[in-house]
Amino acid sequence: MENSDDIRLIVKIAQLYYEQDMTQAQIAQTLGIYRTTISRLLKRGRALGIVSIAINYDYNDSLWLEQQLKLKFNLKEAVVAPQESDVGLYGAQLVERLLSPGMVIGFGWGRGVSALVEQLSQSSQPHQLVCVPVVGGPAGKLPSRFHVNTLTYSAASRLRADSHLADFPALLDNTVLRNGIMQSQHFKNIAGYWQRLDMALVGIGSPAIRHAANWQAFYGNEQSDELIARRVAGDICSRFFDSAGLPVHTAMQEKTLSIELATLRQARYTIGIAYGEDKYAALLGALRGKYINGLVTDRATAEFLVQ
Repeated sequence: MENSDDIRLIVKIAQLYYEQDMTQAQIAQTLGIYRTTISRLLKRGRALGIVSIAINYDYNDSLWLEQQLKLKFNLKEAVVAPQESDVGLYGAQLVERLLSPGMVIGFGWGRGVSALVEQLSQSSQPHQLVCVPVVGGPAGKLPSRFHVNTLTYSAASRLRADSHLADFPALLDNTVLRNGIMQSQHFKNIAGYWQRLDMALVGIGSPAIRHAANWQAFYGNEQSDELIARRVAGDICSRFFDSAGLPVHTAMQEKTLSIELATLRQARYTIGIAYGEDKYAALLGALRGKYINGLVTDRATAEFLVQ
């Protein structure tokens, strides 16, 4: 434990640094102490409770929500946009901050991923990145804006990265067709990248939006009825789970070409982009199942998740 002289010195240094706005170099010169000692004693002052630093979150309550999301769900990253219309921009800023040379980036599909890709900055220099889809396409049933190949190629173009696209649908008519495609060299090349993902950007689907045009285009009524009957809360890349985060086996599973949830977990960053009341149960399932370790959402959704 520090003696009284040490405590007085720590208080003096803290007063000069925090109240008089002197730099550590100026304090060192004034007191005749090494600058490294000033830094060490300032840290010691915080450890002893002599100095306490409080952040006023009234200036940006989204920061508080982000911290609570990270603590509650053990997330690496959490970004809370003020409103739905800002989610794409905030997500793009997060992705650009996390980028590093050599990354393999996987893309799902949906309005959230689309909004993020549209907000990526146009790079002036090539990036040593590879962009790949982590789910097959919708077989012409979805507006091209939301097609996973469109999103993958658009992101690669903006980042000046390499891209590899999926020449196969996400849902096949039967298991025989799926197994045949899985034997192709093209599929094996794409699936090989799935094993090396550094970052995955995925939307989170929900049967609660079963009547929406995009959901109907992808699944239709028959598949949707099965998901409701099996108490499916949500999906990532057509891999389904309940509200507790447990995987749910469906008849579609043996006809699906997309990344497995267990493989998705292995990525350094698996970032879900989703928002809105219809996605609440799906988001909870994805977070509880730890299928994502990063989240981009809006304030209203974040407030629900942390309550």
